[in-house]
Amino acid sequence: MIPSETLVQLEAAVASALDHGRSDGLDIIDYGEISTVLAAAGAAGPVVCKRLPMMTGAQLAEYEQVLADYLRTLRERGLTVAPTEVHAVGGDPVTPYCVQPRYQRLLVDDLRDGDAELVGKWVARLCRHVVAAACDGVGIDAQASNWAVVDDDLVYLDVTTPLLQDAAGKQRVDLDLFIASLPWLMRGPVRRFLLGEILSHYHSPRPVLLDVAGNLHKERATDVIPRLLEVVNTVVDPPITSEEARKYYRQDALMWELLQRLRRADRWWQRRVRRRRYPFLLPGTIER
Repeated sequence: MIPSETLVQLEAAVASALDHGRSDGLDIIDYGEISTVLAAAGAAGPVVCKRLPMMTGAQLAEYEQVLADYLRTLRERGLTVAPTEVHAVGGDPVTPYCVQPRYQRLLVDDLRDGDAELVGKWVARLCRHVVAAACDGVGIDAQASNWAVVDDDLVYLDVTTPLLQDAAGKQRVDLDLFIASLPWLMRGPVRRFLLGEILSHYHSPRPVLLDVAGNLHKERATDVIPRLLEVVNTVVDPPITSEEARKYYRQDALMWELLQRLRRADRWWQRRVRRRRYPFLLPGTIER
């Protein structure tokens, strides 16, 4: 999907941006809560490269296995999932990238700009996918920005955190990889008190769909929320109200803003006091 030399060049550009504190030379599509999404030229067209935290070779092998199981499970449950490849740059540890085709049309755009008929169709399709996917140890982050529209189909994009639980209800993916960007002193408390609560939202339809509704505030698509909830409330109990979605979003936004402040403080400490490279690209102020 992407030539190895292109990915090496991309990582070199990221390293330069980290060293100089400027990302002018990078085509950054989005900053996820875990990965930075970068644009690149693939072998057969534009791709997105989602840069993950550094891993050892053993961690990478484990991650690839869990990801493969996650992709297979979602497809078995009727979802169309974007073709996804994992490529790594460097020695051991490596910097992995999840690489996918770059889609021009996203669900969130159709929800903002589409007519009532189109919005109704996609809302019904989205709810059906969530009900099929989010159960029996499988989770999904179904926010509208995590889907592309291809012809008459929704294509799911956000697989970088494969939300699969084992028989004991424990996440199979090594979650320490995904709190690596937090200051060292905060990783224990976040792992103990926040991470389980955050991830629990993605494993059953009601909290997943509450998250979808709440995040339409961030996407400036609040007009869609009543239509979404009409459909959502045919498949969840108790019903979700617009006020519940608004309050949920405010709490969620405050939590992520706190985590971003902690990351920015740690970046300052690493650069200015310890005089070493901070290994993550961070966004500026995010309007939430």
